[in-house]
Amino acid sequence: MTRTLDPVEPRARGGLLLRVVPPGLYAGRPHALVERSYLVNRRAWLAVVSGFFEPLFFLLSLGFGFGQLVATVQGPAGPVDYAAFVAPALLAASAMNGAVYDATFGLFFKFKYAKVYDAVLATPMGPVDIAVGEALWCLLRGGLYSAGFLGVMLAFGLVDSPWALLALPVCLLVALAFAAVGMAAATFMRSWQDFDLVQLAVLPLFLFSTTFYPLSVYPGWLQAVVRCTPLYHAIELLRGLTTGYVGWDDLGHAAYFVVMAVVGVAVAARRLGRLLLT
Repeated sequence: MTRTLDPVEPRARGGLLLRVVPPGLYAGRPHALVERSYLVNRRAWLAVVSGFFEPLFFLLSLGFGFGQLVATVQGPAGPVDYAAFVAPALLAASAMNGAVYDATFGLFFKFKYAKVYDAVLATPMGPVDIAVGEALWCLLRGGLYSAGFLGVMLAFGLVDSPWALLALPVCLLVALAFAAVGMAAATFMRSWQDFDLVQLAVLPLFLFSTTFYPLSVYPGWLQAVVRCTPLYHAIELLRGLTTGYVGWDDLGHAAYFVVMAVVGVAVAARRLGRLLLT
């Protein structure tokens, strides 16, 4: 049985996006999904902020513990302390984890069991509103983790450059990109067992994207693979900002996440529209 939505009067709203996106798919109200997520999670704030502690524990155990056995590591601009080498990588991992898990598990539960999006589509809102709204909420959650961890880095003296002021905006971009791709992936999940694949993807990214070791320690073929992974680009970008090594390559790293975000939101909106409107 096919269900259709009434047009959302794009002329009255105006704007470039409303002229590009077909009527019925976007109503310009993704903030309503963000507000709903806030209201749902405000009494479960401990569960929301708990993800901040994982990279902190890694920093304390490996950055300062294992770091006592390692004098310096080759960073972007030369040798750096091991803790200063690991900290920006864990900052990037904070942005990734804060976004991707909520984007996958959260979206799947709302779509498959809570039927939240069926109720949303009974309003003038459309699938693009859902995709953008959920991505923005994941962006806020990933930004919360990143801001907290960046404060820890400042407290421990692991920031050596004023360029680090751009670290939080970069973390927001990284969180948005991972959230968008996570939402797109969640629309292909059929059951909770499929989410083992999420961990199967996230864990190797965390371990092999130069989080704890320089790229030079890997064999040549693995270096080529690592350079293609998204977390590697996030780590390189943040490591350069916190150590003061900023170059034109950073624009390429940032463009990588812009493409990820655009493609992820587009795929998620298309998939949600197909699954919810048919």
